[in-house]
Amino acid sequence: MARLAFASSPPLASARTLRRHFSILAAADPKTSKMPRLHHASLEVIGGGTDRFLPPLKDSLSKPYAAFPLIGFNRHAETIYAAFYRSVPFVRLRRECLRTKDNGSVALDWVAGDDSCLPPESPILILLPGLTGGSQDSYVRHMLLQARSKKWRCVVFNSRGCGDSPVTTPQFYSASFLGDISEVIAHVGDRFPRANLYAAGWSLGGNILVNYLAQESHNCTLSAAVSLCNPFDLVIADEDFHKGFNNVYDKALSRSLRRIFSKHSLLFEDIGGGFNIPMAANADTVRDFDEGLTRVSFGFKTVDEYYSKSSSSKAIKHVRIPLLCIQAANDPIAPDRGIPREDIKCKANPNCMLIVTPRGGHLGWVAGERAPNGAPWTDPVVMEFLQHVESCETINGDRLLEDVHQIQV
Repeated sequence: MARLAFASSPPLASARTLRRHFSILAAADPKTSKMPRLHHASLEVIGGGTDRFLPPLKDSLSKPYAAFPLIGFNRHAETIYAAFYRSVPFVRLRRECLRTKDNGSVALDWVAGDDSCLPPESPILILLPGLTGGSQDSYVRHMLLQARSKKWRCVVFNSRGCGDSPVTTPQFYSASFLGDISEVIAHVGDRFPRANLYAAGWSLGGNILVNYLAQESHNCTLSAAVSLCNPFDLVIADEDFHKGFNNVYDKALSRSLRRIFSKHSLLFEDIGGGFNIPMAANADTVRDFDEGLTRVSFGFKTVDEYYSKSSSSKAIKHVRIPLLCIQAANDPIAPDRGIPREDIKCKANPNCMLIVTPRGGHLGWVAGERAPNGAPWTDPVVMEFLQHVESCETINGDRLLEDVHQIQV
């Protein structure tokens, strides 16, 4: 790829606001209409940003997606195996509790020792786990190790009540509430003003992340992001959640929500309003919990309105930084038909690329060299993408400070 460097730079505080992150650089001649196939036929790869983001990933994506035998043959087997039998690496974490503007709290878990061994300009990866997930989860731990091996600084954003994060007000989080992620990104940026910021989110964390990228659009301070197994269309996801074996996941997640709620139930006593606290406390489904608590907390008239207006499928067309989305075609929780392919592959938005694997389940991807108990197939692909963006964001120590959205070199 062609690279740009600037002889001088404005103050760092304004750098993140000004740079429009790397929608730069078509390495190929813009007059060239076709590119050679850079990915294996077993993978679906589309997107307005494919011409720029696919070539750096050709080594990883040129191989067939080969699910691990006996596990990857079935989406439920792969999902359950990954949840219960994937290794959970030991990572020493240092917790920082961040008080938000509304007097709430979230927990940031940093990899211990990074401050002493990494320079302040090391790129930072912020991780957003899925619904009820946190820094204890295996897929999060493996991503921490993968990024840390590349000398990246990492921090896990545990939403209110998740990962034993404290709850200090009668409010949790939702698929569309962006206040906490906005404050977390601003806080991390203030702590490390010389570093480029990146984020990766799984499942509901991916939905929240994409909504955030769209909301910030022209003002996003992240340099790039990755969304994995994002449900995208929450109305469709809710429909499938109540079908067949998916009821097992619904009940498991509702149990986790009840468990989090029970730890902080005193905060919700005598809250009044339209809340149905008994329904939330005894929810048999995620929908019940959202009906009793979530949709009321965030001002939605019905659960269906909450799901519809919180779906990141409607927001992705507004994303203006490099975004890699990775989905599994057989994901039982994030249905393939909910993926907003038309908006992702739109040439008017050259920032997004989508990879769909034929198998993988939900948070599974038990394939690749480290299967079945090691890191998911996705981890090396995620880091190759992020490192490519970082290499173009930082040229000879200078930051790219200009909106290069339409520059072609």
